[in-house]
Amino acid sequence: MWQLVGVFSLCLCHCVGGQLQETRVKGAPPRLICSIPGLPGAPGKPGSSGAPGPHGHIGLPGRDGRDGRKGEKGEKGDTGVKGRVGATGKMGQRGERGPPGKRGPGGTGGDKGPLGTVGPPGEKGEKGQRGVRGTPGICRCGSLVPKAAFSVGITTSYPAERVPIKFNKVLFNEGSHYNPQTGKFICAYPGIYYFSYDITLANKHLAISLVHNGQYKIKTFDANTGNHDVASGSTVMYLNPEDEVWLEIFYTDQNGLFADPGWADSLFSGFLLYADTNYLDTLSEDYA
Repeated sequence: MWQLVGVFSLCLCHCVGGQLQETRVKGAPPRLICSIPGLPGAPGKPGSSGAPGPHGHIGLPGRDGRDGRKGEKGEKGDTGVKGRVGATGKMGQRGERGPPGKRGPGGTGGDKGPLGTVGPPGEKGEKGQRGVRGTPGICRCGSLVPKAAFSVGITTSYPAERVPIKFNKVLFNEGSHYNPQTGKFICAYPGIYYFSYDITLANKHLAISLVHNGQYKIKTFDANTGNHDVASGSTVMYLNPEDEVWLEIFYTDQNGLFADPGWADSLFSGFLLYADTNYLDTLSEDYA
């Protein structure tokens, strides 16, 4: 307790002594107030600027700033002075083949090569113009008459149905217009023709027809009576060149045609009565 009183007295004396010393210096009457420091006062007005100080040391360089935005493209400048030609660079890779250039002047003719192989025949050309009329020749009037006639037989019996009957025994064949390999007569001269057949039949019925270019022209039917019989037929027709005429069995199992070289024949015949007049006129002009 007494220690606290002593400390308080010491502080009081020190405060009074300090205030008396301050009044003597300022010349003001003494005001003895002993208390603890009060609250800080308001800041005073800023003083006038002092004289500039000396320059300080140069600091370290700052970091680079960010790149600015790309500016607008400027106008094209004037062409600069042509520089010196640089050293020759390395050869580059081979480029693509360019377009063909203009044809150069023809060279001198080379030696004649060996003869090549014969090529295939070309297409038939167009008919040429009529030549100059020649000098009159010797009259051969008989050569202007078209001739076509045939008469043929067969050596086998019961032929196949619905196919041309092959009469293989040739008795007469003027102009060779009948083909024994196919059984067909092929017209060479346009005109009027006569055809006939005389067929021996035995053991079966017979249904036979004269055929022109696949069409039945005449049909005949003969029944088997148990004896040998003869079926016949004939007709006249107009034919154009390349027309075909033949005989065939036109019904199933009606092929009673019979042939025996010893005593019975079956015949097919035909001939040209007269040729077409227009054809004869053209033929005469060609011979004139």
